[in-house]
Amino acid sequence: MEEEKHMLSEQVGRVLEELQRREIEKVYLVACGGSSALMYASKYALDREAKRIDSDLYSSNEFVYRNPARLGEKSLVILCSHYGKTSETVEAARHARKKGAMTVSLTNEADSPLAHASEFVIVYEEGKEHPFLNDPHAIMYELVFGLLHIQEGNRKFDTLIRSLAELRPVLEKAKEQARAAAKDFGRTFREANIIYTMGSGANYGIAYWFAICILMEMQWIHSHAIHAGEYFHGPFEILEKDVPIIQLLGLDETRPVEKRSLAFSQKYGENIIVVDANDVDWGQIDESVRGYLAPIVLQRVLRVYAEELAEARQHPLSTRRYMWKVPY
Repeated sequence: MEEEKHMLSEQVGRVLEELQRREIEKVYLVACGGSSALMYASKYALDREAKRIDSDLYSSNEFVYRNPARLGEKSLVILCSHYGKTSETVEAARHARKKGAMTVSLTNEADSPLAHASEFVIVYEEGKEHPFLNDPHAIMYELVFGLLHIQEGNRKFDTLIRSLAELRPVLEKAKEQARAAAKDFGRTFREANIIYTMGSGANYGIAYWFAICILMEMQWIHSHAIHAGEYFHGPFEILEKDVPIIQLLGLDETRPVEKRSLAFSQKYGENIIVVDANDVDWGQIDESVRGYLAPIVLQRVLRVYAEELAEARQHPLSTRRYMWKVPY
């Protein structure tokens, strides 16, 4: 682990050092919107890998009001807010600290309310000019796999860190390869009134992100993220030939669940858009962790779809009607 620790940021390193001194029994992943969506894959990883440590994922405001009884000194609370100003997440950090929990917050703003409310702060970076290990999706895995390695002896930490360090070229190539399909998507569905997204396992958070952050927030298109495992328990009744559904196919253990929903949609629908992590050139990325990394790749590919849809609709992704403009 020592070699991999030297690859991580000093801020992440301090958190991992503290985790060597504390006993953690419960992990709470707490955020709102897109910041919450990036945590779903880590929740999946904890479910798959943790032998002793339990975990839950909460929307920030509900975390405070629900006030889990187990929240306390043996809890690790990981929070995220891009600007560090999300009031619900700031209050969640304060609440967790009052209960004695270890709080670690991810943000892009070092001098933000969330940073001041948290015990540990990790300021992440985004963009090609920064090492991918400093990306928020990567940092989430660094924290949860670091915790599992330190406290449970999980052996995937080293492999995961090396794979994250090599992921940038995979992402850039995947985005480039997706551009033509994304342009076609934008032209075809620029007048669509509703678009659904579907996924499961580690990928469900990406379906959720695309539905609520891109389609609803940024494009004002009605949408809903459907869990592929729930498709046949109500949602499939809305399938019509002209209804667009974006189906994500990941590489984790729930891929058969996604393939089953896809087979039905393709049988009875005509506007099914498939985004498959298996089509990506993974290069030298270790196969044992590709299932965990697939959501990161799918998110970058769907961002290209978002850009092309916004361009085709002449509706910039920065457009808002209520957010940051009225009291709420």
